[in-house]
Amino acid sequence: MTVDARAAARRPIHWAVGGALVVATALVPSAESAAAEQKSEVALRYTCPFPSGPEEVDVLVSAVLPTSAPTGEEIRPAQVAVEVTLPPTALARFADLDAATLSAVARLTVRNSVGDKSADASWQDLTAPPKELPTPGEGEGGSQDSGALTLTATGDVPTVTFGSPGRATLAPDGLDLALTSLTEAGEPTTPPGLDVACTPAPGQEPELAAIAIRGDQDPTAPAPRPGESEPAPDPAPTRPAEGLPPTAREKIDALTEKRREALEDDPGSCPIEIPPEWVMTTAETYAAGYANAAKLDGAAALGPAFMKVVLNKRYINDSCASTVDVSSEVNFDYEGKRQLPPTKATFLSYGFMPTTATMTLEQVGPPAAIHTHTVTNTPTYPEETTVTAQLVMRLSDVEVNGVPLDVGPDCRTERPFEQVLKGYGQSYPPAGYLVAYGGTLTGYAHIPPFEGCGVTEDLDPIFTSAISSPGKKADNYTKMTQAPLCVATNPEGPDCPPRKPKPER
Repeated sequence: MTVDARAAARRPIHWAVGGALVVATALVPSAESAAAEQKSEVALRYTCPFPSGPEEVDVLVSAVLPTSAPTGEEIRPAQVAVEVTLPPTALARFADLDAATLSAVARLTVRNSVGDKSADASWQDLTAPPKELPTPGEGEGGSQDSGALTLTATGDVPTVTFGSPGRATLAPDGLDLALTSLTEAGEPTTPPGLDVACTPAPGQEPELAAIAIRGDQDPTAPAPRPGESEPAPDPAPTRPAEGLPPTAREKIDALTEKRREALEDDPGSCPIEIPPEWVMTTAETYAAGYANAAKLDGAAALGPAFMKVVLNKRYINDSCASTVDVSSEVNFDYEGKRQLPPTKATFLSYGFMPTTATMTLEQVGPPAAIHTHTVTNTPTYPEETTVTAQLVMRLSDVEVNGVPLDVGPDCRTERPFEQVLKGYGQSYPPAGYLVAYGGTLTGYAHIPPFEGCGVTEDLDPIFTSAISSPGKKADNYTKMTQAPLCVATNPEGPDCPPRKPKPER
């Protein structure tokens, strides 16, 4: 079956940023098979008409699919499985027939789409072998909980071919089950089976997987995003530098060849560092969140803060250690200043005195450092990202119990403090926090004493006592949510212009 869509393809992001860059997987020979495929699954609820009445059935659909493919290439889903969990009320009929085992043949309708075109495929003759029926009130494995039974149907399914570039999706739809029951003697019960046609419950996200379909003029394909079950770009080692200018591509190819020769002569010759001028690019995004003030027993909203990012300032691939380390940097920008937007917060000072103040976090020193460490010898490519910024906190427009308190124009922490945030994710399939696609970062900060507070009197001790932390790790917790990057090389991409994320508490 072919899905042919004429929708225009989005301009590709030439580099997948975060830990696993295109170059990273290009220089790790063992990464090809792991990165070219994705194990995808989606959990859905179906309504199935049983003799007992309509039953809610849990269904888990899984398959292994490529992360990307060219237009016109046949795609064959592998390791297809449809797990159907039947509730005890649905199994009551078979107990009345003195059935000992139950098997099934499943037929799943899958909608294959690209752009505004779609077509349905039938994944049929998926077979679940006989399983012993639980006794009433007894679950599988002897548990005394649900009395449910899970049947896992597997088998080969048809190929699909997409005729146009873009983000292609596979989404389960209707599910038909042919159930067969046998007695303890292995004989068919009377009647021997039951056919049910199940429909997906409304309000679900049925997408099983997404595949980046590459056109002839679009070799790298649209970059996917986690949270939408999208795949990572195909990092096939035979194409480490597609999308780059010819001179840079020649340099990368030459570097790759030298690296291979070096490994042949000395297998321990690691790591390899790629000069930043070959891979560096710029991007923009927003981040928003909350910062706890432990002494004040409250939290202040942060952002949405506009951030200017320079990606891939340093890139080191260590194939011996199976790691990739990428260093980037970011500057906050608010009305041309390196700071977060001022935020007004109200707390109970010392537990009883309502205090309102405008808090401004100013970025000082060098740009905030983004360091991503990726492990490349596992199929998921797990990665850890650390963001480190130097900040100064300023206070203004202070009111105590509704009465203005003149703190002067320079009430601030006496020295910068370090805010360290960490995020964890994986590249295949994309999940958790990834620099390119955003997500949640968390961490702690130690707030130094204040200085410069007050006009006619010294208010430094008051704010130091009320806000500054003694340096314990758990004092001031911060949680930030970053939106996906709008990358300069992909100005027409789905994440441009950058959008403001919804902060999480």
